[in-house]
Amino acid sequence: MKITLPLILCIIISASMFTSCNNNEGNNTSNQNNSSTTQAAMKHQPFGKFQDKDVMEYSLTNSKGAIVKILNYGGIVTSVMVPDKSGNMGDVVLGFDSLGGYLEKSPFFGALVGRYANRIANAKFTLEGKTYTLAANNNGNSLHGGAKGFDKVLWTVQDGSDNSHLKLTYDSKDGEEGYPGNLHAEVVYTLTSDNELKIDYTATTDKPTPVNLTNHTYFNLSAGKSPTVLDHVLMLNADKYTVVNAKLIPTGTHPPVSGTPMDFNSPKKIGKDIASVSGGYDHNYVLNKSGNVLSLAATLYDSASGRFMEMSTTEPGVQFYSGNFLDGTLKGKNGVVYGKHSGMCLEAQHFPDSPNQPAFPTTILKPGDTYRHTTIYKFLTR
Repeated sequence: MKITLPLILCIIISASMFTSCNNNEGNNTSNQNNSSTTQAAMKHQPFGKFQDKDVMEYSLTNSKGAIVKILNYGGIVTSVMVPDKSGNMGDVVLGFDSLGGYLEKSPFFGALVGRYANRIANAKFTLEGKTYTLAANNNGNSLHGGAKGFDKVLWTVQDGSDNSHLKLTYDSKDGEEGYPGNLHAEVVYTLTSDNELKIDYTATTDKPTPVNLTNHTYFNLSAGKSPTVLDHVLMLNADKYTVVNAKLIPTGTHPPVSGTPMDFNSPKKIGKDIASVSGGYDHNYVLNKSGNVLSLAATLYDSASGRFMEMSTTEPGVQFYSGNFLDGTLKGKNGVVYGKHSGMCLEAQHFPDSPNQPAFPTTILKPGDTYRHTTIYKFLTR
């Protein structure tokens, strides 16, 4: 065949196009691999099945070796590994080794709580002239969202693209557990390089509805070396608390804590005055703040381990619960039996029963508005 100049040019152009196409395919493959690598950066592992769907446990990590593990079921924080004063890592939250415990008997260990955290009196409220009836799952009252609150559903993982944060979403349908409106909730867990577990909550609705979201993690900063938290030293940045009746429903009053067993303005051991509090601590503290600025709400210290935790929140209140209902019937991680006061909770929140208490800060979310709430638990040593 006679090689002509036009033929040579055709061959060169064809080869160039072929190489270009191959290079593009190679770039696409590289991009896909990079994307896949990014998506796989967050470790996750199967943790069981719920309603024939996979429950996964996701691990957040940072450069200091801290690890936080979270389930897509209930948004549950299953583990928080942070160092003690000697640098030894330990798990400072209560929980179970398998999904069964969380499904069958968990007292809200580590869970995201909603649509309304804490109690609503008589399991009902009136909004815009209409009375809504909720599940009466706690002494005739509604507790933590009802029979199937946000702690008992599968959340959708929207973003787990790196090892520092996990975004979960849940769509609560109009009428679910008796609440009005389709509510879209988003929660982002972030583990920072400063050993902070940051939780950002947002929600929107298409009808007015009460919203009060929180996390119900039980802390024991000894990492299981102490069977109770009674020797933990607690500070609560609150001059007042909401008084409750025998069923733990607010009476509507919020007197000063000064001079009473409820006073934690100056750090003191949890066990110091607990015998003087009927049933133990399970009370909402009115934080010393104005507006929804992020500010210090509490500190917690375990002198034996040297672990020190700071809690900051944008919320007006924090529920201090001293693990009064743990009774030794639950066997948790590594076979540890959880007795009374094995752990304690600091739940950032609006006040209990606010839908029935017009004097309390409102919890009603309206269409067009966005519910926002940030809480940070920072772990240090001293």
